Parts: sequence; structure tokens; C-alpha cells
Amino acid sequence: MIRQVHYFDKSGKENTEKCVEITASLVDEGYKHVVVATTVGDTGVAIARKLHGKGVNLVIVTHSAGYKEPNHIENREEILKLGGQLYTTTILTHSIETAFTQKFNGLYPTMIVAQSLRRLGEGVKVCCEIVMEACDGGLIPELEEVVAVAGTGRGADTVCIIKSAASKRFLDLKVLEILAKPRS
Repeated sequence: MIRQVHYFDKSGKENTEKCVEITASLVDEGYKHVVVATTVGDTGVAIARKLHGKGVNLVIVTHSAGYKEPNHIENREEILKLGGQLYTTTILTHSIETAFTQKFNGLYPTMIVAQSLRRLGEGVKVCCEIVMEACDGGLIPELEEVVAVAGTGRGADTVCIIKSAASKRFLDLKVLEILAKPRS
């Protein structure tokens, strides 16, 4: 198999359009499940627009409700109108253990996992998290190849193909391909 990999000079939302194109081409190849991270909804809307009518299971994963401010999730109606499913959940590697880390200055397993995944890039870490979260929520099947799209801060700058697994089976999750990521 030969694939083209896109390396961006820097991270950020200026890479979103290319990530949307890569994702659409993977759907055209036959991938049936796409999981996308979005903070305010712009990335989710962009991919939902591009994939609208293609018969794909599109899951848009947002931070926990109120992550930025209480009771606030932008672009909800637009994503749903375009056929995407919206899943709002706690970030797997940023939950209860974060409180213990801050209070007791310790290092706990999910923090180690998060920091280890960050060696490949923030977007790769988020791709792994959102795939497990979508499996945990029953929105995508386990042990299937899915397209995951995430970024560093705002926008998308990372596209991966991941063999899905629920968080309780984290060790079954496999990053099969990284098709786009920032070098920085």
C-alpha cells in the first residue's frame, strides 16, 4: 500500500481545509465511520458539509458541556441539520485524575497515556481519545477502521485511521495510519 502523508509546517486551523479534503477522499475509498473533534463546532460543520449525503456515520465529539463556559456548545443545530451526530463527553485523559494531579502533584495513568500520545502530536492524542469516546457512547463499532480528525487548539491538522476500541479496551486501539499532522 502506498499513501501520501501531509506534514504541515505548523499546527492550527489553517490546515483544516486540507484535512477536510483528506477525510472526504477516505470516505470515497469506502470508510464508513468518521469521528471529528470540535471545540466550538467550526471543524465539525466543515466536515459535515463536505460529507453531507455521502451515507457516512459522522460523529462530532465535543468537550464536556461547559468546558469553556457553562451550558455552551456552538454550532449544534448546523451539525445535526447536516446529518452529523453530536456527542458531548468528558475528555478521557482530562477528567477526575486531573483534579488529583492538581491537588496532590502526582502522576496518574491517564496523564501518562496523554503525555505519551502527545509525543506523536496533540492531534494524534485527540484522535485516539475521540475514537474511544465515540465507542464508549455506542456511536461507532469497536474493532473497525475509522477515520479520526482532530487538531491542536482550533481547527483540524491531524487525520488518522484508527482501529477502534472502547476506553476499557484501550490496549486494543491501534493507530494504523497517520495521513496528516503538523511537524511542529
